[in-house]
Amino acid sequence: MRNPYDVLGVPRTASAAEIKKAFRKAAKAHHPDRNAADPNAKDRFAELNAAYEILGDAGKRAQFDRGEIDAEGKPRFQGFEGFAGRPGGGHEGDFESFSFGFGAGPGGRRGARAGGGDDIFSQLFGEAFRERAGAARQAPRARGEDVAATLDVTLEDIAGEAKKRVAFPDGREIDVVIPKGVADGQVIRLRGLGKSHGGEPGDALLTIRIRPHERFTAEGQNLRVAVPVALEEAVLGASVRVPTLTGAVDMAIPPMTSSGRVFRLRGKGLPGKDGTGDLLARVEIKLPEKADDELLDYARKRRSEKAV
Repeated sequence: MRNPYDVLGVPRTASAAEIKKAFRKAAKAHHPDRNAADPNAKDRFAELNAAYEILGDAGKRAQFDRGEIDAEGKPRFQGFEGFAGRPGGGHEGDFESFSFGFGAGPGGRRGARAGGGDDIFSQLFGEAFRERAGAARQAPRARGEDVAATLDVTLEDIAGEAKKRVAFPDGREIDVVIPKGVADGQVIRLRGLGKSHGGEPGDALLTIRIRPHERFTAEGQNLRVAVPVALEEAVLGASVRVPTLTGAVDMAIPPMTSSGRVFRLRGKGLPGKDGTGDLLARVEIKLPEKADDELLDYARKRRSEKAV
């Protein structure tokens, strides 16, 4: 795998916030659902997640910067001072390039792998070598792959923090509670629910899609709705019924309310991490289908007065 900094397109001096922002932007652009015609989209998406798995974790990032783990998160063998092996040494497998001449076979070489080599190094370096060699042999298996899925939700689902069942490409189904403050296009990471190859499992990446609503429009945690009001109600004032996601409520409008005026119903929006949003009700005056003579006379009178 490539250097995780190159994968996310950030410098080594990038802050945690800059790394998170770069990952979200790239993940949204390269999500397999948005690139269905690209056969390499899943691989790029998996590479992005693997890079963020390292750089998004302060501990793993520090290990990578110090050279203790590679771009896949696997431990690197650092070697011993004074024995460089082949140029740029310090990696697993370099032991066989060492030559010590302790009764070895022709050429004076002996492999330093399990089955004889450990004894030689143990004599030279003692317990420190045995612990390092044991740790190298017991390195964890590669992390499993991430899996991706899309979850379509309604505004009612979000308002009620509903539990939804998600089907993944490998046939598994899990129940997910819609989190507060979720936004359209947001990717939610479900840790440990990805594929496993005998080691640490990958994660499940769930992209939220909010379905358009026939009455409400979402603006963050706030909702907007149009409220039709009869002409006489707008002129004289009235109590009108306003729909919300949890049922209709009464709203008082004052006399001489103009069309387009917006009233705020607090706490009738969508739930968020810091509280519930509001419902913004916009008045739309509805004229009668057939006007009577008095209304027509009044309209003609008002027009003639404005013309003077």
